[in-house]
Amino acid sequence: MGRQVLIIGGGAAGMTAAIMAARTDASVTVLEHMDRVGKKLLSTGNGRCNFTNLDQRPENYRCTQSDFPGKVLRQFPMEKTVDFFAGLGILVKERNGCLYPNSDQASSVLNVLRMELERLGVDVRTGCHVTDVRRKGGVLTAETDKGFFGADAVILAAGSRAAPATGSDGSGYALARNLGHHVLTPLPALVQLRCAEKDYKELSGVRTEAKVDLYIEDTAGDAAVKTSRRISGGSHASGPSLFCGWRLAASDRGELQLTDYGISGIPVFQISRYASVALHNKRQVKAVIDFLPFQTMEETAGLIRRRAEEMPEKTCEQWMCGMLNNRLAAVLLKRAGLGFRQTAGEITEDGWQALLRQIRQYETVVKAVNSYDHAQVCCGGVDTAEVDPATMESRKMRGLYFAGEILDVDGICGGYNLQWAWSSGAVAGLHAAVNETRRRE
Repeated sequence: MGRQVLIIGGGAAGMTAAIMAARTDASVTVLEHMDRVGKKLLSTGNGRCNFTNLDQRPENYRCTQSDFPGKVLRQFPMEKTVDFFAGLGILVKERNGCLYPNSDQASSVLNVLRMELERLGVDVRTGCHVTDVRRKGGVLTAETDKGFFGADAVILAAGSRAAPATGSDGSGYALARNLGHHVLTPLPALVQLRCAEKDYKELSGVRTEAKVDLYIEDTAGDAAVKTSRRISGGSHASGPSLFCGWRLAASDRGELQLTDYGISGIPVFQISRYASVALHNKRQVKAVIDFLPFQTMEETAGLIRRRAEEMPEKTCEQWMCGMLNNRLAAVLLKRAGLGFRQTAGEITEDGWQALLRQIRQYETVVKAVNSYDHAQVCCGGVDTAEVDPATMESRKMRGLYFAGEILDVDGICGGYNLQWAWSSGAVAGLHAAVNETRRRE
């Protein structure tokens, strides 16, 4: 039997690390504080497990060290992930670039991972809470509520603080700090935005195609602005702002969901991490929503004018029917200062311009993001400047490795956070299992 490898955390990254290490003949133990491994995996992809994506552009991953994710992903890319799961028995299917198990069941992915752990003889200890990790001589020792576990290498894959009901309670951050690592403040990401206006009580439950631009108070050196990226379906978060004193931080388009407290849906999730960081840094944040993103401004203006000319006797309620959701139309009319029963022939030029702005540039103040309970992942985590991307080994302590969400890496929706888990777990597991350490610079 080879090296003794101890893995703290039995999520996607931890299980992958365990399998890769065990396949190199290492003796592997997984310590998981929940009553079973992989609980969070069951909720991914709305229970269908979107486990990776064909589109693997670097901008789909976010990290303070922007080149760090790519260095890891290139060692275990999407193609290797597909082969890995095919080898475990998963028949893969594709939907708009997203890859799923053909069963459409996240439990299938979890089950094949658990079966492989069992086949390889990995010692999985559930309900085991790790309170400390220390080096004593050449051995790393984890102190738990079920005794002490020693190993040649420890992989810290304890997850983030997102979705704590699935076991991600942030306990790994304290372990990392105690081992000398810097942890960038973990904040909710892929999460809903809470807005200040009272209109949302009337809009709750409305779903509509929209483009959402996130603007942040323009302050020189603002990290939330500096780290903005192009995101799926969106546009470059750079260039001159349409709003004086504000900077466009991120943008995305898709199905917007309006709630009783604000905005949700995939386009909101994709830009939410920038709101999280900006609000944490005490910056003002607002979203600007375009409810007809498939038209130019001129086309929308022409549409409104044609309807008004063809239906001058009809009320706003009547001539906007079929153009937008009725409840949404009512709110936009009210914000434009137009009466729902007012006829098209009664509306002034200023009224038309006000309505056009509400339809295409609906401004809303973002006052908060939802809590970790509602977030799919976190931004922030263990500083990747202190981790070697070639091996996932700590630059501060030999024999200590990291994998998964505990690191300062987060992806957009679409299977990217799971791809990060598979890639970082595979690299950490393989290198922790071999009897060598990186050369110190």
